[in-house]
Amino acid sequence: MDLPSWADDKLGTMKRAALWLVTVVGEGNVFTKEDVKAAFPGVSQADRRVRDLRDHGWQIDTNREDASLGQHEQRFVRQGEPVWEPGKGSRPSTSITQTQRREVLARDGHFCRSCGIVPGQTYAGTYETAQLDIARRVVKRPDGTEGTELVTECNRCRVGGRGKPTDLAVLLAAVEGLGSLERKMLTEWIAEDRREFSTVERIWADYRTLPEESRAQVRRVLAPPAG
Repeated sequence: MDLPSWADDKLGTMKRAALWLVTVVGEGNVFTKEDVKAAFPGVSQADRRVRDLRDHGWQIDTNREDASLGQHEQRFVRQGEPVWEPGKGSRPSTSITQTQRREVLARDGHFCRSCGIVPGQTYAGTYETAQLDIARRVVKRPDGTEGTELVTECNRCRVGGRGKPTDLAVLLAAVEGLGSLERKMLTEWIAEDRREFSTVERIWADYRTLPEESRAQVRRVLAPPAG
């Protein structure tokens, strides 16, 4: 079946952007915001419509997910829902009311469920403060069906998005496989909706973020004395 033309201005911008990615950019290839502007001259918020495709299962990575990308580059990794088809990518499925927003923020504890940051908190190593937004997460349920659920994420995690659906059946199976001590520990974390990390875990997390020269210094401190 032939695809509609991405240049057809009778289609909505998001549908045109999806077709442009498929037919011009191609899966696995890189594009920039300037490429989007050049493809859709005079179209306001064309880049935002590209981002909206993530809500329909499209995987579009930034340098947060793919370290090989530049700051202004994105990679079209995988096509999601064919939003140009009748009944797909409709506005009702992407609209979040203020009531829904308040409800989701309240049940999620008013912090980012991906990284734990709270609104107004400064990201480590920057002067940028976090803002909370509502993201859509595609969840594959134990019965095999897929649905879109709402979750609180900060502006950084929201932009990154998630390419693959969360497989709830796999997670539940992993929970079932836990030993009694691990189940007790997980139950306590869930009840508190937080986890206190040990000193060594915090050191490990900091170590992972260091450049190699600094990582080498840590390894030298840990190395047993000669002789």
